[in-house]
Amino acid sequence: MSLSRDAAAPDLLFALLPDSGIAPDGPDTLAALAAALHAQYPNAVTLNLHPPLRDPQGRCRWWAAESPSVESLAAALPLLIQRLRAEAAKLGLPWQRVALAGVGDGALLALEAVQAEPELVGRVMSFAGGYLARPEHAPQDVCVHLLHGLEDQRFPYRHVVDAAQSLVDLGADVTADLLPHLDHGLHPALIDKALEQLRTFIPARLWRAAVVAAQQGERPAD
Repeated sequence: MSLSRDAAAPDLLFALLPDSGIAPDGPDTLAALAAALHAQYPNAVTLNLHPPLRDPQGRCRWWAAESPSVESLAAALPLLIQRLRAEAAKLGLPWQRVALAGVGDGALLALEAVQAEPELVGRVMSFAGGYLARPEHAPQDVCVHLLHGLEDQRFPYRHVVDAAQSLVDLGADVTADLLPHLDHGLHPALIDKALEQLRTFIPARLWRAAVVAAQQGERPAD
């Protein structure tokens, strides 16, 4: 785990989940994302959560097998949820001020976490990953940002399009950005697009609050 924060009190928590297969003593594959988030949100905390399992080569993995299953996902989720709750409580942040960002298998874990656990985080950024199964319900009050390369061979983009359409049909807050000429991975162009979505995409719950406030302001005085 790595933790960085500004001297001021934190106002956001970004939990970052790397892909499976990284070496525990290798370079930080999420450093570029963490730096970009901190530049845009200087009072935010970025927290790297590393996969807890090791394969025979010593590489970090979220699940033992190469491909996830319903069982391996169910085994991985409780620890992630517990850590997110604990870190948010430690910083005194409500769940709406917590975001999950994952790459590859980390993206799958982040997406499935908000499907399984209500009021866990306010936003999810999925880089080069997707759902284990087509979503059958929309996570309530969660903004889902899907960011993918059209040349991704490990996780073909058609699965992302299908999931995005399902979420739209279910009434979810979702964006899907598919960028050309990018293969699997955390590319700078995907990071730039994610930061743009964080700046500009307004969650539906904020629209609802604004509408209610406007309606109350229009009521005649007694």
